[in-house]
Amino acid sequence: MTREFTLCIPTRTPLFSRVQWLSIISLVILVYAWVLFGTSTSAQGSALHISDYSLTLVGKILCFAIVAIAIDLVWGYCGILSLGHGLFFALGGYAMGMYLVQAKAPGDTSEQLPAFTNLLSWTELPWFWGGTQHLAWALILALFVPGLVAFIFGYFAFRSRIKGVYLSIMTQALTYAAMLLFFRNETGFGGNNGFTDFKYIAGYSISSTQTRTVLFLLSFSCLVLVFILARAIVTSRLGKILTAIRDSESRVMFLGYKPLPYKLAIWTFSAVLCGLAGALYVPQVGIINPSEMSPISSIELLVLVAVGGRASLIGGVLGAFTVNGAKTFFTAFLPEYWLFILGSMFIIVTLFMPKGLIGLIQKFRLPKRSFSDRSSQPSLAGESS
Repeated sequence: MTREFTLCIPTRTPLFSRVQWLSIISLVILVYAWVLFGTSTSAQGSALHISDYSLTLVGKILCFAIVAIAIDLVWGYCGILSLGHGLFFALGGYAMGMYLVQAKAPGDTSEQLPAFTNLLSWTELPWFWGGTQHLAWALILALFVPGLVAFIFGYFAFRSRIKGVYLSIMTQALTYAAMLLFFRNETGFGGNNGFTDFKYIAGYSISSTQTRTVLFLLSFSCLVLVFILARAIVTSRLGKILTAIRDSESRVMFLGYKPLPYKLAIWTFSAVLCGLAGALYVPQVGIINPSEMSPISSIELLVLVAVGGRASLIGGVLGAFTVNGAKTFFTAFLPEYWLFILGSMFIIVTLFMPKGLIGLIQKFRLPKRSFSDRSSQPSLAGESS
């Protein structure tokens, strides 16, 4: 008598449900239609009109939302608490800024060095500026340089099994050292003033409404694509291993996995996303300087994820809009108290809403949840050992 055995292979969790795909597509169509109509067709004073200020403000927040997703991948899903992602964001911004300070009007063939070279009496730019007069090369640098820096740092840090608060301090020290380096005029990055006074991008006036509209829609499109890509990662086998590393790295090693390549891959990918966000951010705000590398800037980026909710990609986006909306309001009316308010937000979330705003929303939507559901997301107390 023979027995028949059936091999049951578990089906992979779909990337999005049909309703979620329809919601994403509908949101994209709605945003494109509203922005194109509100900037070119509707009259000023109309409720549907979108001003250049609004485009710039929301476009800037969209860039921070990309950074929030990048940080959530390494902190929420892999348990790596980084206090230095502001460095990767700024490196991408500087790569784009190097192009923008050289961009000229169509047909302009004059040879003129950036304004900051006059202070140093330079007659030519350093070697690493080569090719930065081309937008394509600047975009490659905006992605490659943050990724390379992250890969080198991550390789030596993760290979030495440095983690927890020690790794966090090292990331902050790296960012602070880079900030001091970029503050020096002789390094060739504009010193404490950085790069500003941008006039053209790809031959178009950077201050025109049409250019700002394109930059806004490009930022929004990148955010949607990054969200979908990040969702694909966290629902894949790689995402499950990253979550296991977050919960118990030692147990993952006992099961035969080497955490180094997985941690290094998501760390480098996160840095590349930050570089992309920085490249989109600079032409919209019109300036990049070493203050973007300051420790407080990196901590602000971390607060976006903490407020929105760790291990929840939509939570990072929600946190970016919430925190930056609050920043816009309080820096306009109570600028001297903004840092105190920012710190209070982090403390309140840590003590009373460990899963952030997204956890609070889920609590009201699903008041009765199983123990496994309640423990699926990490708290803000720290990393797992």
